[in-house]
Amino acid sequence: MNLYYYGELLLFLLLKHVFRICVAQTEKISFKGTVWVKFLLLFSLSDDTGNRLRFQLELEFVQCLANPNYLNFLAQRGYFKDKAFVNYLKYLLYWKEPEYAKYLKYPQCLHMLELLQYEHFRKELVNAQCAKFIDEQQILHWQHYSRKRMRLQQALAEQQQQNTTSVK
Repeated sequence: MNLYYYGELLLFLLLKHVFRICVAQTEKISFKGTVWVKFLLLFSLSDDTGNRLRFQLELEFVQCLANPNYLNFLAQRGYFKDKAFVNYLKYLLYWKEPEYAKYLKYPQCLHMLELLQYEHFRKELVNAQCAKFIDEQQILHWQHYSRKRMRLQQALAEQQQQNTTSVK
């Protein structure tokens, strides 16, 4: 199995997303066979269109890695035991570059992508308790981050207010 196979697998995993793209870019489609034909036509229209779809699919997949339950799902089905899939995860590390990372809504997916480079972490994800623990830690981090950010914004607003009153 090679990277191309996982590109196809990614298409399968994100079929719902791709279907929405196809519907948005073509006329109303019935699901009976014409979806695949129109999708293949859409994919082969031009390099720009193909690259755009590839970008969207990889973006969606990388962001799915932020979900510990999805990682548990992949681990339980043996994806992390396949060397080709692990190589695909290495390939996806380009998302850490600023020109790509700016498109991510869930930046914690980059941390998970980094952790997935370690075999021990991939093996532990088979355990549902591990996924649950990661999920809980993410929630705690978000709660702490939100509070800390709110305090920093309030302090900044107070400082700006003091600066404007002292200038007058």
